[in-house]
Amino acid sequence: MTESNTELPLVSVLISSYNHADFIEASIRSVYAQSYPNIELLVVDDGSRDGSVELIQQLQAELGFDFLAQPNKGLCTTLNEMIARSRGRYIASLGSDDVMLPERFSLQVPFMEQHPETGICAGGIVLIDGEGKPLPEKKQRHRPARRLDFDDLFMDRKPGPPAPTLLFRREALDKVGGFDPTIRIEDYYVELRIARAGYFIDILEEPIALYRVHGSNTYKNRRLMIETELAIYKRFSDHPGYEATRLRYLNAMFTKVANEDRELAAELLAQIPWRSRNLKTLKGLWRYWLKR
Repeated sequence: MTESNTELPLVSVLISSYNHADFIEASIRSVYAQSYPNIELLVVDDGSRDGSVELIQQLQAELGFDFLAQPNKGLCTTLNEMIARSRGRYIASLGSDDVMLPERFSLQVPFMEQHPETGICAGGIVLIDGEGKPLPEKKQRHRPARRLDFDDLFMDRKPGPPAPTLLFRREALDKVGGFDPTIRIEDYYVELRIARAGYFIDILEEPIALYRVHGSNTYKNRRLMIETELAIYKRFSDHPGYEATRLRYLNAMFTKVANEDRELAAELLAQIPWRSRNLKTLKGLWRYWLKR
């Protein structure tokens, strides 16, 4: 990894580390394994208490990337500060528990250079477990290449971009003011804002990252995910599809949590009017009563 290839756009990779001592080394080394030669890496430890700082310092001494350790500020604030210090035309935020595949930027950067209307380029993922082993084939997500505009993303017309693969055009991030610290789950909201600003989101078919499934994944905190998603939808309540989108999501989440968390399921069901209940609601009710 070098910055001497000045004819190629610089990619800034940002890793905000938080209590991922078991995974952070694989994430960092995957950046240095890229076939694309013009990359800078910035790493910030955001208040870890598990020995991450000492491990990252050892890796910094070996590899020479930019590293700061700080008290916990939260992911969005940390990412915005890292963006301000970075120099790349393109920005990639990598979770400190995820891994890039070697051809990632060699695929994404040429695509972005050829498509100035694209604000975010993403790609496919391979799901792995906590030890780095691929999950069974039946659990993998193989999806075709696709282009999304705001309506596609907001109304869930097409599958959205996998978070570990997002490559942002700096210009697009700057246009929407970066990440919003008031939103706990940052990626979906910034995607929507960039799409609403007039950019497309393009998702390549090729797998370009490994997404690690383990006990502390954010998506497993159902209440946080649901409350955040509904708050995000509300930010776009002026959109004509807002109510349909909100109700579709409530129905889907009620079905998911019906046999996991009866209290949360009851709260969601109370928000779904009778006229808006559908086959998913019935499926969720079956799970809900079966759990009693």
